[in-house]
Amino acid sequence: MPVLSDFTAPRLLGGPEPLSDFAGKVTVVVNVASHCGNTPQYEGLEALYKTYGPRGLVVLGFPCNQFGEQEPGTAEEIASFCTLNYAVDFPMFGKIEVNGPNADPLYKWLKAATPGSDNADIEWNFAKFLVGRDGKPVARFGDKVQPAEMSKAIEAQL
Repeated sequence: MPVLSDFTAPRLLGGPEPLSDFAGKVTVVVNVASHCGNTPQYEGLEALYKTYGPRGLVVLGFPCNQFGEQEPGTAEEIASFCTLNYAVDFPMFGKIEVNGPNADPLYKWLKAATPGSDNADIEWNFAKFLVGRDGKPVARFGDKVQPAEMSKAIEAQL
């Protein structure tokens, strides 16, 4: 069975990055959007990254325009928005699809491999997956779950 480090994804403002660069870290993988009611969750995700990063947490953001076309911008526009409005410092990747026939392989794997996920489609922007240090998904959190509410689950993996 694959693990997170088996995947590669294009950085938002760069080339492909092997996710093996994050091997051994606890990881939150989240589909994000700049024009969504959940967009303020960027602040909470950045807070998790700052708080738990020194202990081995990384947050990986994946812009997605599949839900109400709420991420229409270019890579440069997305990067600027995240930096100026939320001081996002965690790694951001290129825009992807998370559902349907063109879903990114990373998201196909996350939906299939996460306990309790049952291969269900992503409901909306800011659905979050928690991946353990071993690269295996351990939990899925819906779009309405605030990042701070994930703290106990994150701490259990750290």
